[in-house]
Amino acid sequence: QVQLVESGGGLVQPGDSLRLSCLVSRQITSVFTSKDMGWYRQAPGKQRELVATIAAGGSTRYSDSVTGRFTISRDNSKKKVFLQMNSLKPEDTAVYYCNWGSDWGKGLLVTVSS
Repeated sequence: QVQLVESGGGLVQPGDSLRLSCLVSRQITSVFTSKDMGWYRQAPGKQRELVATIAAGGSTRYSDSVTGRFTISRDNSKKKVFLQMNSLKPEDTAVYYCNWGSDWGKGLLVTVSS
């Protein structure tokens, strides 16, 4: 069974950076590279929303709220996807979820507060 293992969340101050990682374990590389990957987030009291996606071919898409501050990337050889988050704002506080096809990670809490 596929598992998405996320890491890198935590508490930071406004303006700081964080890098989230997600490993797609128990899956062969050729299958991993065939699917798009994404990061979503859910803030308290709000619905889950798209943050960024990266297609199998490498094209990326971002929500308006993070464009210019966040960068999504993938390392197919390691079966990982990353989310580099810069210039973090309090409104970025949320649980961040990694997505691969129909599979989801358990979520990482990111708190941006002074």
